[in-house]
Amino acid sequence: MRGPRFPGAAATPRLPHRADSATNRPKIGYAGATPRGARGHGQKTERMIILHHLNDSRSQRILWLLEELGLEYRVEKYLRDPATLRAPPGLRALHPLGKLPVIVDGDLVLAESGAIVEYVLERYGEGRLVPPAGTPERLRYLYWMHYAEGSAMTPLLVKFIFDRIETGPVPFFLRPVVRGLARAVKGKFAQPEIECHLDFLEASLGDSTWFAGEALTGADILLSFPLQVAAAQAGLDARRPRLVAFLQRVAARPAWQRGVERGGPYGL
Repeated sequence: MRGPRFPGAAATPRLPHRADSATNRPKIGYAGATPRGARGHGQKTERMIILHHLNDSRSQRILWLLEELGLEYRVEKYLRDPATLRAPPGLRALHPLGKLPVIVDGDLVLAESGAIVEYVLERYGEGRLVPPAGTPERLRYLYWMHYAEGSAMTPLLVKFIFDRIETGPVPFFLRPVVRGLARAVKGKFAQPEIECHLDFLEASLGDSTWFAGEALTGADILLSFPLQVAAAQAGLDARRPRLVAFLQRVAARPAWQRGVERGGPYGL
């Protein structure tokens, strides 16, 4: 009996060119499905997670998570279009939005980094990387898990879009207007918002090693990407030494290093 699928998705999708393709392709379920043959929490599973991974993207965090937990998994690698920096359009055969990361676990197909982190930790974490329920650390963990893909990423995405607009091809007679608008949006909205968030994040590390407390959690894994983007593109530097030290701690973790080895070169 076939499991449910996304509307219009093929049971065996034809996926775009992968940097490291595999011959066996998963049957596609839908986000939120309960995998068939699932075993109880904390028990070993005979399935192997498949991570569909895009270079230089949020999915690097999922590699790190899987390595921190010591899970067996397979990586399917995809490359951005060098001109547009977009993911291959054929990924819509895997998920209707055509975005990565996506994990396949049995009949489950799940997108969105935050949802993937929560799912993997709940199903396979055995209590690791999540503070105990009812503690202040758990509340901080919950806050930062949602903040990472919400408040933190929004101004960074706005800056990225208007960076592309400012430097992209524009008809000569429109160039002053378009580039002036892009600079205004970045200067009056995006960068001030980024600076505000970086100050907030810097202060939040004033009394702990990691964002939810003294132990690494899934929230730190999610926050690593916006902070790496900020360091590469938005002015995060030695003026905020706690955040710089946070990124150094991330880079020093053996699990992070193994994730980079599995995923390939990572640059923002």
